[in-house]
Amino acid sequence: MPKPTARSKNAKSLKPKYKRIVLKLSGEALKARGSMDNISPEIVHQVCTQIKEVHELGVEVAVVIGGGNIWRGLSAHHRGMERATADYMGMLATVINGLALQSALEQMGMTTRVHTAIRMDNVAEPFIRRRAIDQLNERKIVIFVAGTGNPFFSTDTTAALRANEIGAEVILKATKVDGIYTADPFKDPKATKYDRITYSEALGKRLSVMDSTAFSLCMDNKMPIIVFDMMKSDNIKRVVLGKAVGTLVTSE
Repeated sequence: MPKPTARSKNAKSLKPKYKRIVLKLSGEALKARGSMDNISPEIVHQVCTQIKEVHELGVEVAVVIGGGNIWRGLSAHHRGMERATADYMGMLATVINGLALQSALEQMGMTTRVHTAIRMDNVAEPFIRRRAIDQLNERKIVIFVAGTGNPFFSTDTTAALRANEIGAEVILKATKVDGIYTADPFKDPKATKYDRITYSEALGKRLSVMDSTAFSLCMDNKMPIIVFDMMKSDNIKRVVLGKAVGTLVTSE
């Protein structure tokens, strides 16, 4: 039997705050800034390295991935495309991103399963709630793609729906900013960051956390959301360990 490495010993000595999480990634997170390539293998590797580190802590990890780096249905609709068709195209873009994550994770020795809300049996298995839960219990990383399988719903809504379906304890919403602010920090230098905020406060202040459908689903089911900066190394691990990272949205 191989001897445990120092890294594995350290991982076992750390106690995560959450047992099962849903990590919500935007498609744009996989694209290098200023690059013409839709997917950066280097960034995918960095993201998957963080996922692996969290998984090694004993956390059950499910991932919901967007497709905005390849196709944005709403933008296409605004340019004249029929909305349902544009949204279905966006769902297919999420499948491409999910397969990229799967490939990188499995190259790192992780066991993964991709669940799609639109059947395509040659590349992924259809989403079945109980099967996904069983796979998480078996220490597999589950990647949810193709959104909810329905037009007019975002991948934020997918994250909220799947998190509640599989009994996750929290949604980790990875962004390019380090939390929720009183205003857009890129436009307003006076914007200040919230460390913690309630659902009702976020709604009352009209803060951009998730789209209204996703946010309402989280609020109704008391599903906490942590919004944090994915670009900083080890941030996913720090969130899972209960460190003060990003902004917590909760019912209290």
